[in-house]
Amino acid sequence: MLRIGEVAARAGVSVRALRYYEEQGLLEAERSESGQRHYADGAVDRVRWIQLLYAAGVPSRAIVDLLPCVHTGQATPEMVARLTAERDRIDQQVRDLTATRDRMDAVIAATLTHVDASAPAACELAASG
Repeated sequence: MLRIGEVAARAGVSVRALRYYEEQGLLEAERSESGQRHYADGAVDRVRWIQLLYAAGVPSRAIVDLLPCVHTGQATPEMVARLTAERDRIDQQVRDLTATRDRMDAVIAATLTHVDASAPAACELAASG
């Protein structure tokens, strides 16, 4: 069993985040007689999954439903459909981010090949204006 501070440190999150995850039903803790939270050894991995899913834009209510499938590797046909939908949404997000990065790279490359040190940069002018 791990204390809340240990889980937070190992998972790289705040103690406040762990309390929030408990409130959302994403994480469970047992309480000692003195009221301290104690987590199972798998809590760190679970928190890391939660963080990954949040970073991918999955809302907490969906994470509550999806986490058991992620951990057991077993899912009902309905859950497979939800997992597939989330995966497809994430794939689209990756494509959109890649396209944005590629456009930025093109602007950077074009700017670097046409730099006139005596002229103020358009971006600087726009930012100050």
